Parts: sequence; structure tokens; C-alpha cells
Amino acid sequence: MTRKKVKLAYIANDSARKATFKKRKKGLMKKMSELSTLCDIKACAIIYSPYDSQPEVWPSPAGVQHVLSKFRDLSEMQQTKKMMNQESFLRQRITKANEQLKKQCKENREKEMTQVMYQNLSGEFGLQNLMNMADLNDLGYMIDMNLKDINKRVESLAKVGSHDNSQGSPAADQPEANSTGSQQFINLQENIGFGMGGDEMMNPFASDGHNNGVYWSNGPFFP
Repeated sequence: MTRKKVKLAYIANDSARKATFKKRKKGLMKKMSELSTLCDIKACAIIYSPYDSQPEVWPSPAGVQHVLSKFRDLSEMQQTKKMMNQESFLRQRITKANEQLKKQCKENREKEMTQVMYQNLSGEFGLQNLMNMADLNDLGYMIDMNLKDINKRVESLAKVGSHDNSQGSPAADQPEANSTGSQQFINLQENIGFGMGGDEMMNPFASDGHNNGVYWSNGPFFP
């Protein structure tokens, strides 16, 4: 039976809170002992609670004094190097969450524009549904990146085909098929009117501040 996920919130019931405190305190002391024994490190614990008049220490008052004295012998920079309060901890978590959100938004945007690109190639979707410049810029960026990947693949297959041509390898016929696909992307790119060539790309950060509700652009998703 799997363990039930515990909601991290203040326990309002006094008896339940006291029972939880005793159980968690015992588990904490056990983990401290395991950490010190298995890793051969000096560690200590000091626990204050409203249920005891004196703080509980581990492993002993003398052991705590020994660890604290070694800590005080360190420089101030070494003491505070990995120290963290509630505010800095929350700020670190928020920063990490924002980075994950930005990464996920970029991945979603790439999938969205890739789908639009293939729908245009198959004639299922018209560019008139893209109403703002940001959508067109992002689509142009994705087309340009796909063109580069196709050109690299064509060059790679051309080298393999030229090497195996004397042996009648079917790999020699692959570049022509891929060249057709590359030409389809180029034709789509010209129809859009981007006119990109070589390593030049349109700026995918432009936005006119409007959106038709179908495709969204809230910032620089592509570098």
C-alpha cells in the first residue's frame, strides 16, 4: 500500500500535532545518527519545543559544543556560504519555477509552430489565420531551422550516396527525395514573404500586441 501524501500545513488539533512532533522528532534523530555513522561526519541537532522545558540535543551536550566550536572557527564567508533563511529559500524556488515555466512555454511554442508549418504544407491551414507579426516571425524561425536540418541531412546523404554509388546503393537516391522536401519548405517560405537566406533569420521577438486567440506570443521563445 502506497503512503498517503502529507499536506504540509499547520496541524490545528493539539493532540495530533503533539503526536506528529514526537514521531517526526524520533525519525529526525534516527536520520542524524545514520548520517553520522554511515558518512563519518560530525553532526548535531538541537530541538526546542513547547512540550519540553529544556531543548533536546543530539548526540550529547558535549558533542553539540564540539560541533558548534568547529563551526565558529570557520570564517564568516564559510559559515554563511550555504546558509539559507525562509525568504531566500522561497526566492530560489520561485526563480527555478520561472525558469521551468519559460522552458515549457518555449517547447509548447515550438510544437505549435511546427504543427502550423506541416498543416500549411498539406494545405490544411492557411496563413490568414495568423493575424500578428509575432506568429509569422516564430513560424519563419521554425521554417529556417528545419531548412538547416534538411540541408545538413541532404549533404550527409549525398556523401553516403557518392561513396556507395559504385555499389548501386539505394542511398544515392535519397538526396533527391530530401531535396524535394527542402524545396517545399523554400516555396512555403517565399509564399510567406520572409525572404530569408543563408544564416539570416527574422527576429522572433516582434509582437504587435494583438492576438486572435488561436496562437499566442508572450515573449522571446526562440533565441
